[in-house]
Amino acid sequence: MAKNTQPIAKRCKTLGVSPAAMGYAKKDTNRNPGGQMRRKKSEYALQLNEKQKVKFVYGILEKQFRSYFEKAIAMQGKTGENLLVLVERRLDNVVYRAGFAMTRREARQLVSHAHFTVNGKKVNIPSYLVKPGDVIAISEKSMALTKFKAVLEANALLPVVSWMDVDKTKGQATIMAMPVRDEIDFEIQENLIVELYSK
Repeated sequence: MAKNTQPIAKRCKTLGVSPAAMGYAKKDTNRNPGGQMRRKKSEYALQLNEKQKVKFVYGILEKQFRSYFEKAIAMQGKTGENLLVLVERRLDNVVYRAGFAMTRREARQLVSHAHFTVNGKKVNIPSYLVKPGDVIAISEKSMALTKFKAVLEANALLPVVSWMDVDKTKGQATIMAMPVRDEIDFEIQENLIVELYSK
């Protein structure tokens, strides 16, 4: 499976993303402190930057991201918002947002190792799209692992998004509604992505 192995802090700085959005609250880099003092970016560069930002944060490669965009066009409503809602519905992102993993990368790995169930059935596909009514839970065997106990304890007081009902004592999250655009945890101008793909 292809994966992005770029240094997190360096990539965050390049794209203008806060490391906190990636789950790395204390990560930073002092490398090339004047790196942002460059000439004005072209319209294309700005559009490309926004696309790369979303792909980086959610850990999605180009082919799959393009597929999400095609789905977003076919849906009712604004294409840009539809695109963000689709990537927010990914199982690995839901696991991270529920506080069952420290970062999205860790969530993706945990999902791949079949530590979670959706409506009682094991799912090991990070790109699985959840829908309202779905119940995502840490599997019974995994719940006993020290790893999950530590993560749930560390994330016990973290706020949870409004479209999800989380019971951290049971290691369970219920999707109450579709994700909300206003609760995306980093700054993104999705209209630029739409413009880029519309050329």
